[in-house]
Amino acid sequence: MYSWDGDTSSWYGKGKYRFGAGGADLRARAAERAAASGPRTYGDKAGPNEKIIDPHQRIRTDSKNPLIIAIDVTGSMANWPFEIFDRLPLLYNTLSQYREDLAICFAAIGDAGCDRWPLQVTPFATGFDLEQLLAALYGEGGGGDAPESYGLFAHWVNTHIQIPALEEPPFLIVFGDVSMHPQTPKGQVAQYLGDSVARDVDAIKAWQQVGKTWNTWFLRRPTGKQGDVVDQQWSKAIGAQKILRIRDEQRAVDYAMGLIARAWGRFADFQDNMRARQSEDKVAELSKPIAMVCPRCGSPIPTDAAGLFSCGYCGTTLKI
Repeated sequence: MYSWDGDTSSWYGKGKYRFGAGGADLRARAAERAAASGPRTYGDKAGPNEKIIDPHQRIRTDSKNPLIIAIDVTGSMANWPFEIFDRLPLLYNTLSQYREDLAICFAAIGDAGCDRWPLQVTPFATGFDLEQLLAALYGEGGGGDAPESYGLFAHWVNTHIQIPALEEPPFLIVFGDVSMHPQTPKGQVAQYLGDSVARDVDAIKAWQQVGKTWNTWFLRRPTGKQGDVVDQQWSKAIGAQKILRIRDEQRAVDYAMGLIARAWGRFADFQDNMRARQSEDKVAELSKPIAMVCPRCGSPIPTDAAGLFSCGYCGTTLKI
């Protein structure tokens, strides 16, 4: 597992990397708390910590850079909370050096039609506090194969989160591999979120509403075929250009960090970070799909673009 101390000497890539001055105090405090708590573990459990993950909760952060990471935990994706947990210090230490007020919320998505915990969510947090929150999630592994309750989560995002300090659309990353129930019954909204709604929630419209505030991406496992029913539905929900196919599941967190680093103008530094952990071939493989799209709107970037490039769709200026 990665550690909170920021020591990169044990990374097994050929490149060398040191975290920057940004976030140094945050890393030091997290490392101190981690050392006091003992070795990092993510043990087997029979369920989530319900006091932490209750989706009835309404959360708020005054961070200008909130981030939501949502994970489908049905079926073969049940172990993904552990995969994120393993790389949590890497994720936070890397991104918080770019923007120190980074605050992260985690969510686990299941199927409200058959799962006991179809939606698990955490408050926003920083540093070592994220360790307890992510560990509170439970990969139930149920679900009805497909579709799942992504719409329930979208409604929660729209109605249970306050982010008053935004200066630009924050990232919301969804790791998944299947489609969503087109409608979320109002009874499920009442049962799991405690909300009273007049009618069932249209999942596509809920996600379209999410996209008005959040820079939303669906990072899809390497399953199915491009343009299949899963892609078609998510295209309606967030736009086809915001679907990014993961070629290597072990690098899922890197895909998310790469998108964010690119948007924040720190992609070159992030590539150096990867070189200290991966082969140059792997860095190139992962970089290519990220470098070809605008990290704000997902629009294609010309292959001959160089220097400062202004996206013709959303106006974002990127350093190519």
